[in-house]
Amino acid sequence: MPKIGVKLTPGNPAGSMNLNKMKTILVDAVDCFVDKDGVVFSKMFDLLETFSNRKILLTGANDEQFKQFSLDKMPYEVFTLKHNPEKTDPEYFRKMLDHFGFAADEVIYFEHNPEAVKSAESVGIKSYYYDPGKKDLEALKKFLSENI
Repeated sequence: MPKIGVKLTPGNPAGSMNLNKMKTILVDAVDCFVDKDGVVFSKMFDLLETFSNRKILLTGANDEQFKQFSLDKMPYEVFTLKHNPEKTDPEYFRKMLDHFGFAADEVIYFEHNPEAVKSAESVGIKSYYYDPGKKDLEALKKFLSENI
């Protein structure tokens, strides 16, 4: 169940707060949060830790890849459907939402594969394409801050 938190709402008088559900941050695991050797991108981890929201790493890794990428040693929970289906198939995101009991508007997602971004968006998940070549953490921070 998503955490309940206090969030300042723009336009309200100073000090006025609304209780809102805190959105869960869905994080692309391999080639985004962790490299193919299982090494966590520490600057991304540091950025994510500035948000108190729940974080879940999403992957398609099978059992062998799960160990290969050290996904069993991650600081956050990890969700996989073992390539059945892939994240480029909207059914992956429907199954993930159902598994956790989330509505699409209770999560935000960032991902390095543009086709997986489109797939997530097609089921109503607010998503962001993260270019692993650029590693633009300022743009990622802006996306997270504006959408949680």
